[in-house]
Amino acid sequence: MIETILTRDLGTPPPAAGDMAVELVTLDIDGHAVGVPAGTSVMRAAALAGINIPKLCATDSLQPFGSCRLCLVEIDGRRGYPASCTTPVEQGMTVRTQSPRLQQLRQGVMELYISDHPLDCLTCPANGDCELQDMAGVTGLREVRYGYQGAHHLDLAKDESNPYFSFDSAKCIVCNRCVRACEETQGTFALTIAGRGFESRVAAGQSEPFMQSECVSCGACVQACPTATLQEKTVIRLGQGEHSINTTCAYCGVGCSLNAEMKGSEVVRMVPARDGKANEGHACVKGRFAWGYATHKDRILKPMIRARITDPWREVSWDEALDHAASEFKRIQAAHGVDAIGGIVSSRCTNEEGYLVQKLVRAAFGNNNVDTCARVCHSPTGYGLKQTLGESAGTQSFKSVERCDVVLVIGANPTDGHPVFASRLKKRLRQGARLIVIDPRRIDLVETAHVRADVHLQLRPGTNVAVLSAMAHVIVTEGLLATDFIAARCEERAFEQWRDFAARPDNAPEALEAVTGVAAPLLRAAARLYATGGNAAIYYGLGVTEHAQGSTAVMAIANLAMATGNVGREGVGVNPLRGQNNVQGSCDIGSFPHELPGYRHVADATVRGAFEQAWGVPLQAEPGLRIPNMFEAALDGSFLGLYCQGEDIVQSDPNTRHVTAALQAMECVVVQDIFLNETAKFAHVLLPGSSFLEKDGTFTNAERRISRVRKVMAPRAGYADWEVTVQLSKHLGYPMDYRHPSEIMDEIARLTPTFAGVSYARLDALGSIQWPCTADAPEGTPTMHVDEFVRGKGRFIITQYVGTSEKVTRKYPLILTTGRILSQYNVGAQTRRTDNVQWHDEDRLEIHPHDAQERGIADGDWVGIASRAGETVLRALVTERMQPGVVYTTFHFPESGANVITTENSDWATNCPEYKVTAVQVLPVSQPSAWQQAYQRFSAAQARLADAGA
Repeated sequence: MIETILTRDLGTPPPAAGDMAVELVTLDIDGHAVGVPAGTSVMRAAALAGINIPKLCATDSLQPFGSCRLCLVEIDGRRGYPASCTTPVEQGMTVRTQSPRLQQLRQGVMELYISDHPLDCLTCPANGDCELQDMAGVTGLREVRYGYQGAHHLDLAKDESNPYFSFDSAKCIVCNRCVRACEETQGTFALTIAGRGFESRVAAGQSEPFMQSECVSCGACVQACPTATLQEKTVIRLGQGEHSINTTCAYCGVGCSLNAEMKGSEVVRMVPARDGKANEGHACVKGRFAWGYATHKDRILKPMIRARITDPWREVSWDEALDHAASEFKRIQAAHGVDAIGGIVSSRCTNEEGYLVQKLVRAAFGNNNVDTCARVCHSPTGYGLKQTLGESAGTQSFKSVERCDVVLVIGANPTDGHPVFASRLKKRLRQGARLIVIDPRRIDLVETAHVRADVHLQLRPGTNVAVLSAMAHVIVTEGLLATDFIAARCEERAFEQWRDFAARPDNAPEALEAVTGVAAPLLRAAARLYATGGNAAIYYGLGVTEHAQGSTAVMAIANLAMATGNVGREGVGVNPLRGQNNVQGSCDIGSFPHELPGYRHVADATVRGAFEQAWGVPLQAEPGLRIPNMFEAALDGSFLGLYCQGEDIVQSDPNTRHVTAALQAMECVVVQDIFLNETAKFAHVLLPGSSFLEKDGTFTNAERRISRVRKVMAPRAGYADWEVTVQLSKHLGYPMDYRHPSEIMDEIARLTPTFAGVSYARLDALGSIQWPCTADAPEGTPTMHVDEFVRGKGRFIITQYVGTSEKVTRKYPLILTTGRILSQYNVGAQTRRTDNVQWHDEDRLEIHPHDAQERGIADGDWVGIASRAGETVLRALVTERMQPGVVYTTFHFPESGANVITTENSDWATNCPEYKVTAVQVLPVSQPSAWQQAYQRFSAAQARLADAGA
């Protein structure tokens, strides 16, 4: 334990490789010659030489502070005893880390610390994991001569307000590590040091309980704490874990690496992995703490079947459930044709599981009727980037943001949707990078602790393409183009056509001001800053893709990056922030009806032939049905069977009533999930799913990083998801022979060029890999399009703005847009079954004070939201985050019915739903909507049917 603490916290790190020519400095430490880069601290230099210096306030994840005075050293030619963590090395320096005088000083320091600390080490929950105890041993402290005199902090009450961790001020040594972690790692600045002398203490907010402060419960303070002052409640209850297993978070597209600390098969806590390349030792409230859903009482642990959705569920064996599903699918195909059934791949499941589902559909079902929830969020990314740059993925690693000079965030809210990346981004902004935010709402990044956007373009929802066209106009007409880059890297004719298009007067900011709602001077300022501010990177999210012109907007973004030369190196690029944990991976492995793994069209005879040979069956050459097409075909009576793994289309897809009508028209709906979700209420077969803690596999995050998911407990229902798909395929008469997910990845690698070098052995050796991983790039590709674009020459595409058909009228005068919130995740099936509901226990409608006053709405009032598709009722949140004429809500709670009111409008190229633009009216009401009342009755009836079956 002591050795781990001493070697992991090394003081000031050396300069980053590649920043400049690195000057080496040679010095003597305890008689050992040591060579390190200039700027390295004495503490780190000593540690690199295997010499460990005692310390408390130093940690390699924070800037040096020099407050604990334990790391004192002697340096020839210098007076006093400098702190090694804040002292940089010098050429020829001679350092002593041990001497009788240093030992005496360190013992004195430790004695003062212990004198101000409770004497309950044996019963302390951090026993065995406390740096204060360890350093007392290292310094040889055996007795304490001082007692408490005057005012002190030892009688302060514990703060138990946070559901996940306890704060015991009595155990605090005021080392500042938690405060610095909140500032430097998380960037929230929620903690301070209050009081002086013995009264000094850590305080949240204005000396508030943690839950009432600005703390976002990321856990950085808990991880930084060297004592039991900040301690996970699970550790207090269960004790320290005895072993640790590294895995990957199953929430957002950041893909944080986590160490599950275990007692047997029970998770004690999740600790962000310091060597995790996506997160570098940080996490958010979801990944760090909200994993208890895996053992929630609502888990479905037995297969169930029923003939009609009005019948009680009947628990059956796995064999009976799988045989029933397979026989029903065979019966439907015999009666209605091979194309009468299909499957849906989940972006929450592993790459290997998604690959097997699309293989099942193509090889066992015999058609291409496979789609994924990734299509309803980021399919325009795949289409738009493929057309312009040649690859359906982002261009950079998350670490690339550390080299940005200008960051443009459009249609994304990283602090809520991708919080660990947001912390990295905010750190870079505090270091001086400039920020442009394009968003209808005043998101946190517009102005938060020590971060403020240089330009906020608060556009009207649905006008992204107009704003991007206006920026292009400024860059072209003001001579801000990267002409050398364009000449060398892009198609000449396509560029000339785009340049002429962008220069047209109707694309000028002044001409589009009335359309976008953004003042022309602001648009011009944003364009100039992006084009001239140095390394410029664009980060975008669902606020770009979930539009009728989603694909057009993605291509417009790529156009801007190419036009300014901001592609192909660190600190620039086009970076889609994927929503769910494996959105990128589910697209990569062939879950679209027109593409085989690796984004290769099913019509390509050569590609199709390779899969036919590997799978031993002929494959269809024509694309199958997308999810919306499946719904339409179901209502027409030609699509009657669905296998839906790990996806809740009733809650997540638009126009809920249309979705449920389609499901009710089907004869066999098979749902595989860990809970009785909204879609399962319309199912005929319910197969228990497995959580990420119960399986092996891989996820691919938003930066194309493939990371291992490792099983930490046995599947609670008996099988991991991939095993269920294998068994279903066997019952259908198409055997799949895999003993472990590593064999599935081997098959993916054999058949998919960009994954050719990926294997579990290589992932275990490297930690993670960013594809493409090939013979030419055996360790992966952090930055894409370095010397040339994947397609060869970059292709500019004309992106004419076309207004959405969803128009505001006198009947529907407001625009509704939707999004996420930090504490909840997607449809909420996981986070609603954790203590995260203490932060957000209902979806609310955000509305501007002017619109609220005009309608007689006060904060907290119940309001009806009506659209052309339907109506629902939510409570109002009156806030100036909104602009007049625009309202906003989340979709984490099924009873809210957010997607009852979204329409079926979709992107012209990919059918990605236009969630972000719905014309609505909002008025005060006194009771739930008719849909909500019917939902409550139906859900209660389904719960009774499930109870009857169990």
